Amino acid sequence: MAKPSSVPLYEKYWYKHNYKRVTDSLLLILLLLLLAYRIISVNNYSFFPWFVAFICETWFTISWILTISTQWNPAVTKTYPDRLLQRVQELPPVDLFVTTADVVLEPPIITVNTVLSLLALDYPAHKLACYVSDDGCSPLNFYALQEASKFAKFWVPFCKKYEVQVRAPFRYFCDEPCTSTSNNKEDSTPEFRQEWLRMKDMYDNLSRKIEDAALKLIPSQHDKEFAVFSNTHPTNHPTIIKGQSRVKQRVGVILV
Repeated sequence: MAKPSSVPLYEKYWYKHNYKRVTDSLLLILLLLLLAYRIISVNNYSFFPWFVAFICETWFTISWILTISTQWNPAVTKTYPDRLLQRVQELPPVDLFVTTADVVLEPPIITVNTVLSLLALDYPAHKLACYVSDDGCSPLNFYALQEASKFAKFWVPFCKKYEVQVRAPFRYFCDEPCTSTSNNKEDSTPEFRQEWLRMKDMYDNLSRKIEDAALKLIPSQHDKEFAVFSNTHPTNHPTIIKGQSRVKQRVGVILV
């Protein structure tokens, strides 16, 4: 049995397309013959038209050589991510950064979906941290991320349990439960359908909360969490750092 340290993380397979190689070689020979004819017949044409044709044909020949040289040995690489833990004893911590600046051009629900999809990556939860940098210092973004961190407590285990591949909720819930992208055979069971409907209701509730907050001002004067936003402006404000911790993952908000 091979040692874990000697197990390859990927394998490369080369394909030999003999028919394509013969065709490419014949075309190259024809181009070289054309250049040879152009050089031999230099005295049969006016210099300027001959020179322009020679330059164009030379450039085309060089381009063709570069093209076939990159396609001469086509290969397909097959990776084995599951072997990674056999090569290393422990995966390193990973910090992910999401940037936003304008709640109008970049609605908070899009930022929330980006963060949720990152938190649900197939990676140890305690090794993953996500930070959101909001240049616009929007209390709406902070509120949306607060609510998203609560939803992530249920969304992340759901994705890991059913091996969900499309981890952005707004895209995942566009399909019916029986057609949702998943690698798990349990996605056709009544239990999965029930959990799918429960998660969809929770996501719809999250979306409604964010939409309602966008229609009215968030009460910053009465909530300690939002008091820091009372005297801020999108283009003139101090650096504000907030943090949330859910499902063993860290969600940070940096308002700069």
